Amino acid sequence: MGTTMRRVVLTLLAVAALSGTAWGWDDPGHKIVCEMAFRLVKPTTRAEITTLIQIDPEFASFSDACTWPDRPKRRARDHFINVPRNAEGLASAACPLAESCILTAIANDLAVLSSASTPAVDRLAALKFLGHWLGDLHAPLHVSFVDDRGGNDLAVSGECQGVLHAAWDDCLVLKAVGDDVSAAAGSLIGAITPALSERWTATAPRDWANESFALAKDARTGYCTQQPGSCALPSGPVTIDAAYIAASTPVIREQLQKAACGSHTCWTRHWATEWCIREVMQPLGAGYGFDMTLHGPVLGRSLRFRADP
Repeated sequence: MGTTMRRVVLTLLAVAALSGTAWGWDDPGHKIVCEMAFRLVKPTTRAEITTLIQIDPEFASFSDACTWPDRPKRRARDHFINVPRNAEGLASAACPLAESCILTAIANDLAVLSSASTPAVDRLAALKFLGHWLGDLHAPLHVSFVDDRGGNDLAVSGECQGVLHAAWDDCLVLKAVGDDVSAAAGSLIGAITPALSERWTATAPRDWANESFALAKDARTGYCTQQPGSCALPSGPVTIDAAYIAASTPVIREQLQKAACGSHTCWTRHWATEWCIREVMQPLGAGYGFDMTLHGPVLGRSLRFRADP
């Protein structure tokens, strides 16, 4: 695999690394995040993404391709992280209640996309999965309680209908940025200042998950009510009214911006390749074994990682 494709891998991870928090979107949100990332990467990286997308029989653009893991749902258990009702957060990079989750999915698909011997069709699939995972990981209701299925058992009323999970994935995104992907991406990119980009510093996947979980439990989300030792289910439907929308709109817009800002700033930093190994692979720990060689375009040397001791 060429140097520019490795930049694709690192770009996708840096998108999330600089994101702090972001919502796990339905089609509009996933498209907007991936469209912003596509516009912000270097031309050589954009060209290699395009080369992979050109062999896709279904999608003509990267932004549309990022919806593929949901249409239909593929690798369903990798779209979320389930935690028990009394959880305070994730204490390690392991999936709390399952063998796989978003955290392991990112590592798996990073390995596929980074492998020089992997067929192009498999790297294409990994590219689409990674673009999708990095949205899902930052969704409050994708890092959530197992007993209510991440808000899928909580009804909403008012300006959004159905369940709370879907309200955040789709309805509230449309109210915040509209349904024109190109216009929304352009507007959001234009509002990212150098100062904002600098402020949104890199973190690790477990940090992103914990930030998302904190947002899920935030009282303004209405997902649960904090009690001693746990966060209890609400007593009835969550009302999505004008005040709720007014509070969520600036949050959603900023989170979309954060999810994309890393793609053009990561290559000004000299830690990019080492960061992927240190923050994405190694936290998974012993027993999570595969071999992978990343050739760092900035560092100018090869690095090899195996999680097994």
